[in-house]
Amino acid sequence: MCEGENRRDVPSLELSGLKIISALGRGAKGVVFLAQINDDQSSDNEFFALKAISRASIEKTKNEVGSDSDGINEYKRICFEQEVLRCFDHPLLPKLRGVVATDQIVGYAIDYCPGRDLNSLRKKQTEKMFSDDVIRFYAAELVVALEYLHGLGIVYRDLKPENVMVQESGHLMLVDFDLSTKLSEKSPQTISITKSTPSSVQLKKTKKKKARIFPSMFFCNSGISPEYSGSPPEPVVDVASPESDSVEKSNSFVGTEEYVAPEIISGHGHDFSVDWWCLGVVLYEMLYGATPFRGSNRKETFYRVLTKAPELVGEPTPLRDLIGKLLEKDPKQRIQLEGIKGHGFFRGVDWGTVVEITRPPYIPPVGPEEEELRGEERIDVEAFVRGVFKIAKEESGNGEESESKRNQQDEREKKISSCNNGGVWVEGLYQPSGTDNFLVF
Repeated sequence: MCEGENRRDVPSLELSGLKIISALGRGAKGVVFLAQINDDQSSDNEFFALKAISRASIEKTKNEVGSDSDGINEYKRICFEQEVLRCFDHPLLPKLRGVVATDQIVGYAIDYCPGRDLNSLRKKQTEKMFSDDVIRFYAAELVVALEYLHGLGIVYRDLKPENVMVQESGHLMLVDFDLSTKLSEKSPQTISITKSTPSSVQLKKTKKKKARIFPSMFFCNSGISPEYSGSPPEPVVDVASPESDSVEKSNSFVGTEEYVAPEIISGHGHDFSVDWWCLGVVLYEMLYGATPFRGSNRKETFYRVLTKAPELVGEPTPLRDLIGKLLEKDPKQRIQLEGIKGHGFFRGVDWGTVVEITRPPYIPPVGPEEEELRGEERIDVEAFVRGVFKIAKEESGNGEESESKRNQQDEREKKISSCNNGGVWVEGLYQPSGTDNFLVF
């Protein structure tokens, strides 16, 4: 897929050549900054999002096999994420704009989305939930994005509103692929055995898509370590086949607690179906303002995921029916791509033009918000990341020093929070009428 002319050259960026404007947010492993190329003479000085990760935390686990059975450590995750970003060619997925590597941090730059994330947008609504018509638009775009990923053999595994950004155009963009993985193609013998079983289902013949492959992780430009040179994953065959038929399952225990699928918790192996489960949780949250299985602690949440049916309060509607089918606990019975696209909730949707809609439900203000631009002081990216993600070695000082460090980190968290709370979401949200084109596209 990324060979030859399709493989984009990605520049290496120097921190000294970047203007770091503000901290946009933080995740489990990194901090995201709003940045520009530090060039006052440029007439096309676009904003971008810079994700910076502590090198110390990566090096600490580089040679360790993590808790997942795929043995994917942090180093490999970063390499994988960079490679898939380099390969993406889709309007609902980000492009890799550059990579950064210093003695203390590694990171990369992707497209900046001024609309922030879908969770922030939902919480700014009067009742902290969306209408069915708005959900239809965002759901359709999520289906299109996941279809593209699955066609590349990638299972996303971390679909949640915080990972769904709103672009300047109002269309969505999926971000954060560090928990994603490439599912390996089943061996011909395994596929033959599967197809010969009495329970196999004959599907209508469809045109096969051109095989796509990823380049070797040898090309990972993270600046972490040069010695890894894994082989490129094999292409997925016939992506129009049932999604679990042509690929091996993964046994990794990954995901976000409230969105994780039952088969991941049970450890029986999982495939693309976990993304459709996550979509069901996201649609439920957009409709009701809360996730369907949240308990008082992780143990209770997982118990609910495994045993409880979602409470679809209200009169039967196509949306509630779709959510119920997506939240089917048996992945073999769970609705899949073709069933989703043909479901009554999407009746009338022209799937070929979803990403071309010119008036999505919400159009964010052009460019960064005032809170993001007001930077009162120059941000030292390395010091900022080091302060947010402390390594045990840095916390070994005396009590007075530790208290001082905690206060400094609190200040950093406040700076991030001040940016996250900015914006005029309610005023910006377009209230739909019966004639809006995004109702049925």
